[in-house]
Amino acid sequence: MMAEKKLDNDFSLTAVGKEGRRGLVPMMAIMLGFTFYTGTMLTGGRLGTSLTFTDLAAALLIGDLILGIYTALLAYMGGKTGLSTHLLARYAFGEKGSYLVSGILGLTQVGWFGVSVVMLALPISKIFGIDITPVILVSGAMMVATAYFGVKSLTILSIVAVPSIAVLGCYSSAISLDAIGGWGELMDSTAVSTMSLTMALSLVVGSFISGGTLTPDFARFSRTPRIAVASTVAAFFIGNILMFAFGAIGGLATGMADISDVMIAQGLVLSGIIILGLNIWTTNDNTIYAASLAFSNITKMPKKQWVVINGVLSTVFAMVLYNHFIPLLSFLSAIIPPLGAVMLMDYFFLNHKAYEGDFAEAEFSVVNVPAILAVVVGGLCGHLPVGVGCLNAVLGAMVSYGAFMTARNVWAGRGNDDDFGNMIHNV
Repeated sequence: MMAEKKLDNDFSLTAVGKEGRRGLVPMMAIMLGFTFYTGTMLTGGRLGTSLTFTDLAAALLIGDLILGIYTALLAYMGGKTGLSTHLLARYAFGEKGSYLVSGILGLTQVGWFGVSVVMLALPISKIFGIDITPVILVSGAMMVATAYFGVKSLTILSIVAVPSIAVLGCYSSAISLDAIGGWGELMDSTAVSTMSLTMALSLVVGSFISGGTLTPDFARFSRTPRIAVASTVAAFFIGNILMFAFGAIGGLATGMADISDVMIAQGLVLSGIIILGLNIWTTNDNTIYAASLAFSNITKMPKKQWVVINGVLSTVFAMVLYNHFIPLLSFLSAIIPPLGAVMLMDYFFLNHKAYEGDFAEAEFSVVNVPAILAVVVGGLCGHLPVGVGCLNAVLGAMVSYGAFMTARNVWAGRGNDDDFGNMIHNV
């Protein structure tokens, strides 16, 4: 047992023990590093040039509120149980059903890891005139290394990277503001919104809701559920708003949304490369870490082994993923929010008592069909022509899961039984 514990000290197949729990500061560092994401800046640039300042502020506040509530609930689940997203999925989806959840999450995260490595390697190769292949290999290896050593190395990297990104980003934004003419000119730069508030909300929420579904993978290390929720909500508000602001200000000043591109255009080449590298690194190491937990759930192999396997494959095939698979990865990512929605519904409304026992002694169904059907319904709701797509997907999955479980309860002749969750063990 001791050898097994040393081999896999990230609790990939068990609940996090007391010795692995952490306080508010390290958890804030991890979650901020997770939310400092280049894609959010690109979205911010698009919003900044399409919305008035008032509409932009409203979209960011409402969108981040939605993201904050969604991720806070998932964080509470992780902090309370000490379980990863994939182990929590066993309750709602069943033992084998959770493999579907892990497969979708794992494949998308491995794919985006490779794509993000290329996003870092391309500008470095172009600026310094070096072949892109060694840049991809070195970048991938560095990101894999921090994920391999687990949550401790993720914390250390985030503690270094988060303040660096914030300081350099604020400095660059100050230069951009000066070029525009100050805050007054910024607020008046877009006189009329050319994008609806609904579309803006879809972009804000959609920019990170798929990644946010993996919140329990990190929040489970929180010492208390309160710390899990506080660190997650604060990180999504602070981290997301900063990223959106950097993108919006840079987009208005230079026409470029990525803060690294803006800094390079400002002559801050080294700073631009540093902020790009840290931004992608702090997200990508979390990405490959989460993917490895997913495949660990399926194969029962330790997370560290999967970090190496996933890291090598996604790095070697990074250019292939970047050139040919982004549409597929985007499609799979759209399925992820309904997965989290089903788990929320199961934990908070249908099957809460089952989570209170010892995970090692818990019994699960093989596959919980209503959960799978609810994900399909949620995915379809996400494509409705009205409302906020990803929010429709979440609400559609939750409502349909509750309806399907209730219908199955009635079908089983126990319509007056208050414990709907008991059925999950009798597929």
